[in-house]
Amino acid sequence: MSIRIIAVGKKHEPWVLEGIERYEKRLKQPFAVEWVLLPHSAREGLAVRQDESERIRSRLRDDDFVVLLDERGKLLDSPALSQLLLRPLDVSKTVVMIIGGAYGVDETLHSRANAVWSLSPLVFPHQLARLILAEQLYRAQEIAGGRPYHHE
Repeated sequence: MSIRIIAVGKKHEPWVLEGIERYEKRLKQPFAVEWVLLPHSAREGLAVRQDESERIRSRLRDDDFVVLLDERGKLLDSPALSQLLLRPLDVSKTVVMIIGGAYGVDETLHSRANAVWSLSPLVFPHQLARLILAEQLYRAQEIAGGRPYHHE
């Protein structure tokens, strides 16, 4: 019962790591996170998307609740995100959040997702998306606990 984030790309840059650690220190079970950073594919063209997607899929279990971050996904406000995460966590499922590579993920991985979520209609650099995700997970935890971090 936890949240695992699989992200394609480089290690967290120092300024991102500092921000992520700030929120991670505040996260408690079941919202505590584990990061799995996968390197970019060395292949070219469409093979990049296929290779990265296969490596992500190899890290998934059949019973994982998968949330794919994609700019074409569904826009959720913070309370809706909190509810989306609570449902699987309440039944002891692991939530796996995926940040694909620069070319996204293939259709097989896209269709495996239980939810496709957009942080914004804007496109963010992957490092910044990671930091925003860490803050939103903390916010979701606080909303779920009825604490005053989030203001309506």
